[in-house]
Amino acid sequence: MSFLNPLLLFGLAAAAIPLIIHLFNFRRPRRVDFSSLAFLHELKKSTMQRVRVKQWLLLALRTLAIACLVIAFARPTMTGPLAGQLGGSGRTTMALIVDRSASMTLRDGAGSYMDQVQTLVEALLEDAESGDEILLVPVPADGDTPVFHQNAASALAALEDLQTGSGSETLTEALARTGERLADRPTVNRDVFVISDFQESTVSDSVQVVLPEGTRVLLMPVGTDGRGNIAVSDVRVMSQIISEGEPARFEATITNHGTEEVRALVVSLILEGQRIAQATVDVGADSEASALFTATPRGRGWLSGTVQIEDNQYLFDNQRAFALHVPEERSVLLVRGGSTDSRYLRLALSTELTAGSARFQTSEILESALASTSLGAFDSVVLAGVQTLSSGERALLRQYLEGGGGVLVFAGDGAQWDDYNALLTDLGGGKVVGEVAAADDAASASFTVGSFERVDTDHPLFEGMFEQLSGGEAPTLEQPTIFRSVDYRSGSGNEQAIIGLSGGRPFLQEIRSGQGSMLFYTIDAGALWSDFPVRGLFLPMLYRSLVYLSAGGSVAGPQMEAGSSLQLLIQGLDAGTEIRLENGDGESFIPDQREVFGGHVVSLEGPFMLPGTYDVLGAGTLVQQVVVHPPTSESDLALSDPESVQDHVREVTGAEIGVVDVGLAAAEPLEQQLRAARTGVELWNVFLGLALIFLLAEMVVARQFRPEAA
Repeated sequence: MSFLNPLLLFGLAAAAIPLIIHLFNFRRPRRVDFSSLAFLHELKKSTMQRVRVKQWLLLALRTLAIACLVIAFARPTMTGPLAGQLGGSGRTTMALIVDRSASMTLRDGAGSYMDQVQTLVEALLEDAESGDEILLVPVPADGDTPVFHQNAASALAALEDLQTGSGSETLTEALARTGERLADRPTVNRDVFVISDFQESTVSDSVQVVLPEGTRVLLMPVGTDGRGNIAVSDVRVMSQIISEGEPARFEATITNHGTEEVRALVVSLILEGQRIAQATVDVGADSEASALFTATPRGRGWLSGTVQIEDNQYLFDNQRAFALHVPEERSVLLVRGGSTDSRYLRLALSTELTAGSARFQTSEILESALASTSLGAFDSVVLAGVQTLSSGERALLRQYLEGGGGVLVFAGDGAQWDDYNALLTDLGGGKVVGEVAAADDAASASFTVGSFERVDTDHPLFEGMFEQLSGGEAPTLEQPTIFRSVDYRSGSGNEQAIIGLSGGRPFLQEIRSGQGSMLFYTIDAGALWSDFPVRGLFLPMLYRSLVYLSAGGSVAGPQMEAGSSLQLLIQGLDAGTEIRLENGDGESFIPDQREVFGGHVVSLEGPFMLPGTYDVLGAGTLVQQVVVHPPTSESDLALSDPESVQDHVREVTGAEIGVVDVGLAAAEPLEQQLRAARTGVELWNVFLGLALIFLLAEMVVARQFRPEAA
């Protein structure tokens, strides 16, 4: 037996009050003999004994009445087999942990899993009595705090409204959440029913769960026929230079969670609702395979796409979305040094020459205005012969690069290389040790400091630029004449020489920092250091450099899984701009956001981040797209053995764990199993009745039983 209000048992001390009063009656008065009362000495001893019996009886009845009243308020309960034999059931809090993950949309011989859940809950609530309460806990959580329903009809209505959802919450985490809600419930029984298909991925964690003492956990597995599954588990945009009308490469990962090989699986690439590419793959048992596509975007801006497979029963992971960014135009900031000849850059970036796929909007400033310019408004920054870089300007460029911006550097006369070296050190790059110039006398017969010796044609800068040569020969680039160049020495950071000169010096060096990159041309942008600006190679190299730099991680939209979180940096927005997210149904909301140096940081998390594609709007303008995927762990339909789940839950909770066999071949009827698990009797009314009986008996004895008159 246990008590729901055990502190009230201290009130049993009040049962001593009648005894104390009775003891006061034993005080002996001073003896005074009167001759007129001598006849009292002749009373028979039997009469005095009857009086004492009455006194002791009244004492016992009063003590028992007080004790029973105190025990009744302490609410004693009886649980276990004896309570079941008594045929009663105490007030119960039933917590129904219902798996609503995507795998619950499947079917087996008993029907769809969610229909089976409905049937099981109806059976559970048939025995619900007045005073019972029902707590419906969906897994994964839907964002709302579970509420207690005071009748079965309300709980069933809430269950019918429950929709399949995606998230990363496990059943163990849901048990912990349920334990917090049950901690202060005043009911006799606390029963937790876990209804799930028990995928291995949802019960493999080791979260410690605290449940109120006496809580019983019953596992009710549905859909016990685990099966294989094919899923599109990842999509990547391989090309880093994306332009309208130019081919781009994509790679999709297909995962086979089954035990049989799948051959000639058709995989399709769909962009803006049109199927534009297909591939076939063979996927071995319990392995992955890649499907490669080459497709040409036919539009600009943010384009929505999917990769999908056909003829797979588990529909939710048959396709995977992605967002492709084809800029409508690229905003370029040209920062010109005082003595730099920038006419070739101006001409190359003019609207007359960039009206095609590489469309640039160029703003030009002098280097003196760099410190006061917001770089976040530009896709890339060109430093053409900038001579000095102050500490503030270096910090500005470093922040811009780490946030995903791109910087294109041309050398120039009068450059203070110590300033550049300080910036390169901050970026983890190498350093400039000087300049190299060709001899200008006829006797030396040397008019160039070097020629192209090494070209990394695999770099994204050259993607699609060369035709495939027969015999595997490497393509060659047009050789400019270089009169002067910077002597740059690589560091140990994340950098590489894209084009190298004879003698080991680079002509074009890439230094990567954070999410952005810097391209460093070791010549100037005019015709004083080389004839590169008048060569045919100049325009395509300049365009591709700026397109590559302006991508800065925005070739494809950021991706996250439902139930996870993502920190998104948005650059180029004015201070005070409100950022909103809008889903495919046109519903919008304002996420948590804050302003930082160089942009806005948006925190994406919570149950509202359901699978789908979200537009990120700044001041009403589309600035980015975010794709939310269902958890990849949901694609593995392997099920855990009920006994293994029982052992795992017992280990993390320390509670009494049972398994209810709800299958068609169950040994006992479901109703009988549930009733056996829910026995418990509350005895406060019994003790209250006993207290009333004792009080009535005390009244009768006090008034009717008069032994002294006998």
